[in-house]
Amino acid sequence: MGEELPHKPECNDAVHTLYHFLDGELTADKRVEIQRHLDACLPCLEAFDFEAELRAVIATRCRDEVPESLRRRIAQAIDHEATHGT
Repeated sequence: MGEELPHKPECNDAVHTLYHFLDGELTADKRVEIQRHLDACLPCLEAFDFEAELRAVIATRCRDEVPESLRRRIAQAIDHEATHGT
């Protein structure tokens, strides 16, 4: 993201709501408004693409593997609680 974003109100709004946009937390009208801005503003679109790609990398690579022995112990504890209750 070497380029600085333009200092237009639309750009500030688009960047401010970028994470909400990616998370699907905006109203349909606001999503359309931001999408139109992204379609017309290359610097904001590049920022969006960068953040979307970063999230995808994090989602696929930053997962802790749970050892199978721990999975079995948790399953046994849940089964024990279900059958014996407290």
